[in-house]
Amino acid sequence: MINKMKILILPGDGVGPEVTNEAVKVIHVISDIYSLKIELEYGVFGGVAVDKCNDPFPNETKEKISNCDAVLLGAVGGPQYDNLQKNKKPESGLLSLRKQLNLFINIRPIISFGELINSSTIKSEYINNLDIVIIRELISGLYFGEPRGFNNDQSEAFNTMRYSESEVIRICDYAFKLSQTRTKKLCSVDKANVLEVSQLWRASVNKLSKKFSDVKLNHMYVDNAAMQLVQNPKQFDVIVTENLFGDILSDLASVLTGSIGMLPSASLNEDNFGVYEPIHGSAPDIVNKNIVNPIATILSVAMLFQHTFNRLDIYDHILNSVKLVLKDGKLTKDLSGDNKYVSTSDMGNLIIEKLKDKSSAKKI
Repeated sequence: MINKMKILILPGDGVGPEVTNEAVKVIHVISDIYSLKIELEYGVFGGVAVDKCNDPFPNETKEKISNCDAVLLGAVGGPQYDNLQKNKKPESGLLSLRKQLNLFINIRPIISFGELINSSTIKSEYINNLDIVIIRELISGLYFGEPRGFNNDQSEAFNTMRYSESEVIRICDYAFKLSQTRTKKLCSVDKANVLEVSQLWRASVNKLSKKFSDVKLNHMYVDNAAMQLVQNPKQFDVIVTENLFGDILSDLASVLTGSIGMLPSASLNEDNFGVYEPIHGSAPDIVNKNIVNPIATILSVAMLFQHTFNRLDIYDHILNSVKLVLKDGKLTKDLSGDNKYVSTSDMGNLIIEKLKDKSSAKKI
């Protein structure tokens, strides 16, 4: 069992520092409860790195990443960076980070919390006890394909969606194996009726499926998958898809949980090195108002302990503590729907109180 850990904190832009601050408080408490030796280091990334180093992913941050076990990232981006050249934009740093670390596995759990059923716009009977995992391929497809760019007079633009069979196989192998640990149902999402790259995707998945005869595989076009996620989400267990489709579908699925502020994510390579972050953006409109929901970032910490450090007990402890706070009716502004809400920092403190209560360590 790993007891010594080094985590790099990249607060990033916008509300990133606010949510990572609450997550760091949780890490300190977990360290005390479980007698762990956790070393935290901080780095600059995204827009703040552009401001400081003229580079969204500077060498000093790359060096720190090479000497840590996992990364906790807040958020990147902001309107002040929109007019920068492509390689200077914060989002460019995020793509470079993923590619350089070979973070091809993106895991986005979609879990409904009973206390938040009324926060969703979807009827409760469709989302009660919902538990879906979206596996998104993260370092190929349209976001990385070449060629890309504009023509000489900027009147035309082009991007390339590209996948190799080996890239499809490696992400779908992970999804099949995850399915084997759950309900043994896997839905592969593509657009094979139109796109050649999706035809390759589907053929590769079918080829791989012969190794996983115990898993029930079905295919779904992405437009239908988007509709089905809203109309009948409980039909899904594990969904696997390519980069762009996974980005869109997982954001759409946030409506099922009541708020995008509830969704954590993990981006992993083959060695389980991970970058953990909430799926929400930098939310520049609510910066420094102490109202952003920190739960997605705190649950990202839970995923960090689960995947990189193989501590499912700590994952359960953090998740249970969040559930208990929500059960007490304590909600942030995005969830409350009225003026009775707790602040960002109060939510962090409430979760810490539950963590310190030994009963929250028991699975609920």
